Amino acid sequence: MQKTISAVYQNGALHPLEPLTWLAEHAQVKLTIATEASRRPWADCVGILPDEDAREMLRIIDDEFEKVDLNDW
Repeated sequence: MQKTISAVYQNGALHPLEPLTWLAEHAQVKLTIATEASRRPWADCVGILPDEDAREMLRIIDDEFEKVDLNDW
């Protein structure tokens, strides 16, 4: 059987976001881990900075990104 579930990695363990009632106790499984890419990697920090500071941070990121020359890679 193959099933895709969502889980959260916390304190060194994966915690399923739904009950695994269909899985037998002590069953051995194979895991494939795929992280969900956030469109904005800093989205988890929303609300931590005041709006003005967040806008300034985004401006700095945009300015620095413009300086990157991908031909140097």
